[in-house]
Parts: sequence; structure tokens; C-alpha cells
Amino acid sequence: MAHLIPYKTPKILKQFFTTYLWDLNTQNEKKIYLTFDDGPIPEVTEFVLEQLNKYNAKATFFCIGENIKKHPAIFNKIVSENHAIGNHTMNHLKSWKNDTETYLNNVNDCEDIISKRYTYPGSEKLFRPPYGQISYSKFKTLEKQGFKIVLWDVLSKDWEQGISPEVCLQNVIDHTEQGSIVVFHDSIKASKNLTFTLPKVLAHFSERGFIFDKIRL
Repeated sequence: MAHLIPYKTPKILKQFFTTYLWDLNTQNEKKIYLTFDDGPIPEVTEFVLEQLNKYNAKATFFCIGENIKKHPAIFNKIVSENHAIGNHTMNHLKSWKNDTETYLNNVNDCEDIISKRYTYPGSEKLFRPPYGQISYSKFKTLEKQGFKIVLWDVLSKDWEQGISPEVCLQNVIDHTEQGSIVVFHDSIKASKNLTFTLPKVLAHFSERGFIFDKIRL
């Protein structure tokens, strides 16, 4: 079913679900917001950080709690290099397959790990539900806890094995614009497409005067 998900989020979906963050109004600034899900992972996350540093680019990493526990040094490196952190649950949990209590406990377990190493700079904590799935009841509870649900404007589909690196790159370039929140994955599964696409995306938009920034609310 993954191939049916559009690269570019339709405007009507953004208009219907206005409480979620899909993109950012950058006024007159040419900014793009790269985000990376599922890390931190050895080598892959480190590759991402290396590429971002080459362009003085900042990004937002939506981390899985278990991966932070396994790889704390890499997580600390993300923080020390002044990137933003978001919560992606403890175990990449699907909202639609888990009851509210189980799901929220999983989110909060992840948040406990994040909060020991990172302080959100703004008034809201960032949360991206795995697979982009979130029920209304879970959303409302997370909102009361101070979370902002961050989805996306452009989905790279870097994890999809049936998509070539060249197609992944072209679709990100074709659909990304000023204010776009773009999803990549710093995961083993996505690494083939990610390692080809990310450096070229950074080069392409930097040459056109864009800045890569982290999400701050």
C-alpha cells in the first residue's frame, strides 16, 4: 500500500486537519525543514550528520526511544550539533493497532528518555506518529500533554525498496518548496536511497539559495 501514499500531501488534507503541522510559513525566507525518522542508528545517522554539517544545515530527528537507549552517544551527537529532537514512540508503535493507554505510555516512555538529554527550545514538544497514524482521542490527550503533531509536506519514500535512488531524488526535488517539511529515514532499510538522495538534495537547494532549518515552535 505504500506506493499509494502521495509524495506531496494534498492541500485538502492539510485544510481538513489544520491542528497538525504539515509545513511552515517562512514569510520571505527560503527555508526547508528536513526531518529524519526512526534513529538514531549507527553509521546511517552519522552519515546524515556528516552531510548536514557540510552545508551548515539543521534538521529535526524524530527518534525511537529504544534506539536512543541502544545508541546514546549518537543521540547526544545530534543534540550537541544543535539539531531538533522529536518523539517517535518507544518502539515505533502503530496507533491504530494499540489502545490509548498502551500507546500513550509508549510515547511517554520515549519522552522520559529524551528529556534526560534534551530540552525543547519552544513551548511545545514535537511528536510524529509512526506511519502518520493517530486517532482523535490519542491526539487530544497528547495535545493536552504539550505535544505538537508534526506530519509532512513531502514524503521521500526512501524506505520503499521498489523505488530507485534516482526516482527518490527526483520526487523530492520536484515536490519540495519553501516551507516544506520533508521526511527521510535514518534507518538501515532506507539507507540505499537516503545515501544517494540526501547529499544531492542538500546541494540542489543550497545552490538555489535555500537554508535548511530545524523545526522550532
